[in-house]
Amino acid sequence: MENLDRKNVAILATNGFEESELREPKKALEKAGANVHIISLKSGEIKSWADGDWGKAYKVDKTLDQVTQADYNALMLPGGVINPDTLRADKNAVNFVKSFFENSKPVAAICHAPWLLAEAGVLEGRNITSYKSIKTDMINAGANWTDEEVVVDSGLVTSRNPNDLPAFNAKLVEEVYEGKHEEQMA
Repeated sequence: MENLDRKNVAILATNGFEESELREPKKALEKAGANVHIISLKSGEIKSWADGDWGKAYKVDKTLDQVTQADYNALMLPGGVINPDTLRADKNAVNFVKSFFENSKPVAAICHAPWLLAEAGVLEGRNITSYKSIKTDMINAGANWTDEEVVVDSGLVTSRNPNDLPAFNAKLVEEVYEGKHEEQMA
């Protein structure tokens, strides 16, 4: 496994994130040696969504107004429906996401999280996957959508749902290890 010592990874999330889609990538990154921060709109805790209802609360490490992409080597976006829908309506969250692309840094998004990528305007010509119900949204945003467990395109890692987490996590760790990808642009 790659050694991610001294690599900092931001996980951008708010209430309603799919619990496994934050918990499992965070564990994989930390196991590989990365320093991982949960970034959110407000301080305190954010509540997960698990098995069709509210789940466990997670501590927010920093708020969006306390960080910039310069603080991190990569960005990870968990899905769920509520979480990315709320974040894509927040100008600062969208700009934070876009800044990783502008600086050629790895970004990983699973399930409904690619909604944030569409809002940030970074999907034109990119190869991705997502939860099947947002396929048309992704195509309308200019993406080349395929139904695969994980798609990697120049530092952008996407997956469909929690069943894809093993493949998603492996590629996430690999892309963070590789670092900047010059083809990763906004």
